[in-house]
Amino acid sequence: MKGRTKIGILLFIGLLGLCGCSDSSVKSVETMTQQVAELDNNADSELIYEGSMELRYAENFTVDYYEGGYTLLTTTMDDMRFLVVPEGKEEPLSLTDEIEDKEITVLHRPIQKLYLVASSAMDMFSALDGLDSITFSGQKEEGWYIQEAREAMARGDILYAGKYNKPDYELIVSEGCTLAIENMMISHSPEVIEKLDDFGIPVMIEYSSYEPHPLGRVEWIKFYGALLGKEEEAEQIFAEQEAVFERVAADTTDWTVAFFFVTANGLIQVRQSSDYIPKMIELAGGNYIFEDLGDPETRRSTINIQVEEFYAGAKDADFLIYNSSIDGGVSCMEELLDKCEALVDFKAVKQGNVWCTTNDMYQQSLSIGYLTEDIHAMLQGETDGMHYLFHLE
Repeated sequence: MKGRTKIGILLFIGLLGLCGCSDSSVKSVETMTQQVAELDNNADSELIYEGSMELRYAENFTVDYYEGGYTLLTTTMDDMRFLVVPEGKEEPLSLTDEIEDKEITVLHRPIQKLYLVASSAMDMFSALDGLDSITFSGQKEEGWYIQEAREAMARGDILYAGKYNKPDYELIVSEGCTLAIENMMISHSPEVIEKLDDFGIPVMIEYSSYEPHPLGRVEWIKFYGALLGKEEEAEQIFAEQEAVFERVAADTTDWTVAFFFVTANGLIQVRQSSDYIPKMIELAGGNYIFEDLGDPETRRSTINIQVEEFYAGAKDADFLIYNSSIDGGVSCMEELLDKCEALVDFKAVKQGNVWCTTNDMYQQSLSIGYLTEDIHAMLQGETDGMHYLFHLE
């Protein structure tokens, strides 16, 4: 847009020169010439590639850097691209050959007025001291386990703007929302994406939960660090989680572990073998009980199976971990057996090796290292000081 403006000014100046001009016209020409100079100062003529962010585990995003402080974020599962323009600069007048044929959403720093629906990203924004970039939430205040998010909503700094499938369009449009950050649930409501697009609000889909390695999910902190211009802080936070994994990686056992959830209609939800949770169990020194479950080519991390299938596959698992992040969880074995009576015959139940995650596990994206450390401690019988697991009595 700025490129077209500059060309228009130059053409107009040329016409004035051909037609002759008065003193006042000369002043107008001088003003316009100054505007052209300002455009030259604030906008680069072309994006020139400098380099890319080094990623050690994440596969679902890239970060590319260009001269002048421009940053290109790409979510590789859908090839959506977001050009982050540094504060005080304008959009470049042209793009490099490699990206000029791609549809690109332009975002200007400081990044503000985000509509955050992907709840797993809130922890990362909070850790980066970036909550001031978020104005709208897809969770109500009481739905957040992240204290900083609850406090921001209590103050009115972050407003509830509806769930992913029922956003408050009037609110987010009237308050100038610049970007909606969604998770894959939005794929079930494509009409919402279309409506947001009609209002000029771009959508970014967050794919951290589809990373095959748990540290790949944590590495999304670098994606948001690049968005906010806080790469150094993001690298430090990631390094801390990586160090936790290194502490537990040396110890291996023969213990098997089943990680599951009982759905409202009585099915058992388990993780695909290629999911990051089974990888965490492996890194913690254990073995996920389902060695070859699911299709790694699908964009699913979980599978719902019948109780009979779960019984056949996990009856002899040494440990059971119940995922409480979906339904609020259970507090004792009696409550778990009320959900699924067949569990009474499981080896882990008989031997008292049944554990439960805390309710906030899913929202605490940066907890993955500590949850892996908890699983390691569970397998080693060193259960003091757990972060995100507790024993079911």
